[in-house]
Amino acid sequence: MSPRRLDKLDDERKKRLFESAAEEFADKGYDGASLNRILKQSGMGKSSLYYYFDDKADLFTTLIERLVGVFFKQIGILEPETLTADTYWSELEARYRKALTLIDANRWLVKFGSMFYGLRASPKGGSPTGRVFETARKWVKRFIAQGQALGVVRTDLPQSLLIDSTMGLLEAVDRWLVVHWEELDEDERDKMPTLHVGLFRNLLSQETTRN
Repeated sequence: MSPRRLDKLDDERKKRLFESAAEEFADKGYDGASLNRILKQSGMGKSSLYYYFDDKADLFTTLIERLVGVFFKQIGILEPETLTADTYWSELEARYRKALTLIDANRWLVKFGSMFYGLRASPKGGSPTGRVFETARKWVKRFIAQGQALGVVRTDLPQSLLIDSTMGLLEAVDRWLVVHWEELDEDERDKMPTLHVGLFRNLLSQETTRN
């Protein structure tokens, strides 16, 4: 998918396309979703669709990127450079708690997460999903750099290793939530922000190197 090409699509047609795609994927799942039905519902021609997107995987991943953008606008985008030594971990936990509350109110997000990771595991169609993690990686790099500048993130290991390790843990936690969300009771979900942020803190904290 070329972002510049998609920018050329007028807002109303873009809105109809992504609303139609969201309805189709939510109703049929990724494998059962039909591009022909999406095209019919949105009023877009097949040649136009393939001008903007490579295939179904590209369309779905672009939809996920848009959903992630809306999601973070609702919980509040956390800019690492605004954090202080006192707020570094507490702000992350606060945003995590808001995210879980939003997910609980919009259970379809879990379904889309499950489809996303199913696609990510596909040797043939999973490559577009890397874009989502590349965006996340850029944020993690800023987060770690700010933490090191504040003296709250360890500096005894290469920054690239800390970023790789954080991304691995981030994906593991995200996958686990998608799989086990419906099994968790209210008390377990209430404890998760502290426990899960604690995992990242144990990995990255400067305090770890002093023990």
